[in-house]
Amino acid sequence: MSVKQLFSLEGRIALITGGSRGLGLQMAEALGEMGCKLALTARKADELSEARTHLEQMGYEVLTVVNDLSNTSQIPGMVDQVMQRFGAIDILVNNAGATWSAPAEEYPDEAWRKVLGLNVDSLFFVAREVAKRSMIPRKSGKILNIASVAGLRGSAVNVNTIAYHTSKGAVVNFTRSLASEWGKYNINVNAICPGFFPSKMSAGLLEKVAESVIARAPLHRIGGDEDLKGIVVFLASEASRHITGQAIAVDGGISAV
Repeated sequence: MSVKQLFSLEGRIALITGGSRGLGLQMAEALGEMGCKLALTARKADELSEARTHLEQMGYEVLTVVNDLSNTSQIPGMVDQVMQRFGAIDILVNNAGATWSAPAEEYPDEAWRKVLGLNVDSLFFVAREVAKRSMIPRKSGKILNIASVAGLRGSAVNVNTIAYHTSKGAVVNFTRSLASEWGKYNINVNAICPGFFPSKMSAGLLEKVAESVIARAPLHRIGGDEDLKGIVVFLASEASRHITGQAIAVDGGISAV
């Protein structure tokens, strides 16, 4: 198989949660460019509609499903809609997530439950449903869990996001455990750990810490619009078929210092 064939995603079906904006939409663009048919799910119908229009203008086939992953009872129905349209799901990008900032000693109960529920519980329930319905029967699949460098170490800056950090650490070990269990089905499970990237979720924080992060990072930059595209294509393609259970930092080197 040629290198071009190894990286090709022609005809594959990719489901991206939280795919209507930000990093999720950037990854959808990359997968679409490499030949994927795209299924995007998110809470807000207007943002999904904008994302679909944007991606269709780029020439990609897109299905959008309005779905609130914090309500886990909706997940089977969401997967049903994707399966009915495309017949299979080859690639799952577990991207949807949330954060909440408060000192640990004052952290609200509802905030803890919201962040852990969306960032950990929904990943498992979506992966379980997709695997049962498509990947395990077909003995093939790629699962990409979007963790964070926050899951690899304690906070480098005082951001008071203990639930977020805890949840992303859980995602890293969830990835390792699932990779061990589902390797027998030829399912690769890996985690991408972004550092600081501009997004709606990180906007307020970046205003405070961007300068210090850039100064500390070996590459002296924060993430840009193109910086997750290569890694998501690599991990979704056959080029990564001998890689599973890994958590790969995409952070300008800040986690290495």
